[in-house]
Amino acid sequence: MSNSFFKRFKKEEPPVVEEAPPVWEDRIFWVSTLQKIAFPVLNNLAKGALRKNMPYESNSDEGKKFAYFSAFARVFNGIAPWLDLGADSSEEGRIREKYIYLTLKAITNSINPNGNDYIFIVEPKQSLVDVALFAQGLLRSKNEIWLNLPMDIQARIIRELKNTRIIAPYENHWLLYTAIIEAALLEFTGECDKQRLVYGVSKFRDDFYLGDAVYSDGEEFDVGYYNSLIIHPMLNDILAVMRKYGLQDGEFLDVQLMRSSRLASQLERVISPEGSYPLLGKSLTYRCGVFHLLSQAALLKILPRNINPAQVRSALTKVLRTQFGNDNNNLNSDGWLIVGLNGSQSDIGEKDINTGTLYFCCAIFLPLGLSYNDMFWTAPFAEWSSLKAWNGHQLQQDQSINF
Repeated sequence: MSNSFFKRFKKEEPPVVEEAPPVWEDRIFWVSTLQKIAFPVLNNLAKGALRKNMPYESNSDEGKKFAYFSAFARVFNGIAPWLDLGADSSEEGRIREKYIYLTLKAITNSINPNGNDYIFIVEPKQSLVDVALFAQGLLRSKNEIWLNLPMDIQARIIRELKNTRIIAPYENHWLLYTAIIEAALLEFTGECDKQRLVYGVSKFRDDFYLGDAVYSDGEEFDVGYYNSLIIHPMLNDILAVMRKYGLQDGEFLDVQLMRSSRLASQLERVISPEGSYPLLGKSLTYRCGVFHLLSQAALLKILPRNINPAQVRSALTKVLRTQFGNDNNNLNSDGWLIVGLNGSQSDIGEKDINTGTLYFCCAIFLPLGLSYNDMFWTAPFAEWSSLKAWNGHQLQQDQSINF
């Protein structure tokens, strides 16, 4: 993006030396990084050339059939709130208009069985993951994406969402995949399979909660980021739909949002002064996507009262700059993501990790769904918790929750 972006908000004043970059540079950098990551996926799918041009890198061939829809679903899931702001006359608004068009065209191509890029394949079991993330993206961009799709495309999508009912989820976070699909069907058609919608929510509410905002992933507990990657964000979006339609289990939303607020505070604290974070658990190749819940908490305005939204923006910007400030570090020469955390590190890619799944990193972009004049974007740079601590500044105690 050009430096003229948002220039109308800058006053003509003598130059001053600042320790932190001007506020608008953060959003400019976020949108620029979003484009760098998302454009190859959206542009190629919009042209019907994603299968042809997207490389496949993985330690297993198992995911090759699903990799293309994986890439699109994850890009769409992360940028959907930004798309739902719609077009306007600003430079960012015109960029957004372009990406709305690319997304609508990409969806149309992805679900056309007669096209070169028919990638909306519903087949047990991996496709359940991708369809669920796609459905969550639709919920996050109802006004600009779902309502602007032709009726025949909407009908195909609804049919494919219902086709996932043949897939039995595992008794872990996969239960939320079936639930988010049913939540989307409820939102877009007024009907759903209530058992598939409610069962996963009730399991996490009644059986899987461990305490202090942390759920086990089914009967097993592994240290890692799945509470942030999948569990909390999907519970929040599922329960919002359930609450909207007056389902009794939707009453759990209030408690769940408070738990998410607590987890957001934990995630903010693990971001180091350098923009790195602990290398715990699986799926580290999702990179900054591990902060999905922190980004969602900013979008939904459920950050704890003792956390300034600007410190979250500043922290996440540092993470983005650490991982994507270097154009050549995490992208290949054609602009596609490569397997690794920071650079090419194929050894940390589990067998279900491939080029397509890497695009979960786009989950960090959710706060772009906040208007440019929201406090998250307008407040000055603020130190995040670890930066305060290691600079010797005052830091509040970390407080757990017991509900």
